[in-house]
Amino acid sequence: MVSPNSFDPCTPLHVVMFPFFAFGHISPFVQLSKKLSSNGVKISFFSAQGNVDRIKKMLDPSTTTNIVSLTLPHVDGLSPGHESTSELNPASSELLKVALDLMQPQIRTLLIELKPHFVIFDFAQHWIPRLASELGIKTVYFSVFIAMATAFITVPSRINPETNNPPTLEEMKNPPSNFPKTFVTSLKTFEALDFLYVFKSFNGVPGVFERVVTGLKGCSAILAKTCNEMEGEYIKYVESQFDKPVLLVGPVVPEPTSSVQLEDKWAKWFNQFTTSSVIFCSFGSETFLSDDQIKELVLGLELTGLPFFLVLNFPANLDVSDELNRVLPEGFLGRIGERGLIHSGWVQQQQILAHKNVGCYVCHGGFSSVMEALVNDCQLVMLPQKGDQFVNAKLVCQDLKAGVEVNRRDEDGYFNKEDISEAVGIVMLEGANDCSKSIKENHRKWKDFLMDKNTHNKFIQDLVKDLKAMV
Repeated sequence: MVSPNSFDPCTPLHVVMFPFFAFGHISPFVQLSKKLSSNGVKISFFSAQGNVDRIKKMLDPSTTTNIVSLTLPHVDGLSPGHESTSELNPASSELLKVALDLMQPQIRTLLIELKPHFVIFDFAQHWIPRLASELGIKTVYFSVFIAMATAFITVPSRINPETNNPPTLEEMKNPPSNFPKTFVTSLKTFEALDFLYVFKSFNGVPGVFERVVTGLKGCSAILAKTCNEMEGEYIKYVESQFDKPVLLVGPVVPEPTSSVQLEDKWAKWFNQFTTSSVIFCSFGSETFLSDDQIKELVLGLELTGLPFFLVLNFPANLDVSDELNRVLPEGFLGRIGERGLIHSGWVQQQQILAHKNVGCYVCHGGFSSVMEALVNDCQLVMLPQKGDQFVNAKLVCQDLKAGVEVNRRDEDGYFNKEDISEAVGIVMLEGANDCSKSIKENHRKWKDFLMDKNTHNKFIQDLVKDLKAMV
């Protein structure tokens, strides 16, 4: 056993960052690395070779972060060079976990060489606490999800203590035992069905639930990108379930983009409308709506009578023009004319949300996108599609009361054009009711909180102090 690293105040704290090979996970790890690095922490960032160039672009040009390139072992069915989920379908993405589990000797060798004080790791690397402990290195489980997601879904009390069985569908719809009393009291059937995935295992390796709970039980501390102001009751519940401290880095607020202007062709389009009158609608780069969802969504946007900018993405192997011609309702483009714009591909989302004429953001509820909306003046309408997006929407719309969730059918999540129009109308139409006024006031309150730089600086300063105290 390697002797534990003692902390010398004259040398920098050294932390290894090790996210899962998905950019939805890598991005918050990069953001945390930037904050820690700016507070004097030495960072070694682990990722697969194929992700390194993109990670370099995400870091500051003057960064001192050391990116450590990892070699993925051969796994049958996993094509060489495909080293993040963005390049893979869901079934192939599961094979990344197989590859990760085979990398333990490689990681052990690197940790012996680097001698960090901590490894900050992700859900998939459930074996890190055991491996690092043998080397005298402490570990911190960094959850890239909100605390409510952990509290509702991946806690030990989800497993029946008598049978050791995972929850049934009906059990999954309800909170686990001793869950705090909040506005979130249940899941819809289609949401609970989606979450049952975490209890399944594939390719003969542990599934998500086993990885998360093993990692949380084995680590020295838990780190969450949230705060007591937003999720205090859920944070306490997670601490009680795992009997260890939950350190807080605060919500990850997007960095200001005032130095980057919105592309001229988009600015001209937005500028032709009045203040806070445009709906911006986007579901992220890796979410593909079904034909029925697209039809009801576009008809719902048309029904609002408001101008809208809709981003629709399709799998890479499909022709966008052909797909739009096939799926859009007959005569739709002719009816909406100049007041509607449909685009496929990347857009400057932060700059669009900051435009004074954007009054509403219809989104899938990815928490990075939610934060981008909350720090601007556009109102949130949430249409979650999978996984943590469902609980993100519940936190924002039920607990924080800072947005509206589109009404959905319980059994399958179906929504129609009226559901879209009604949700948008709550936050956009003149003569708003008390509910609308309350949502806008809460949005303003959370914007002020999230934009307070002193609060966020204190989060990271306190985190560095806590880490040093743990060494």
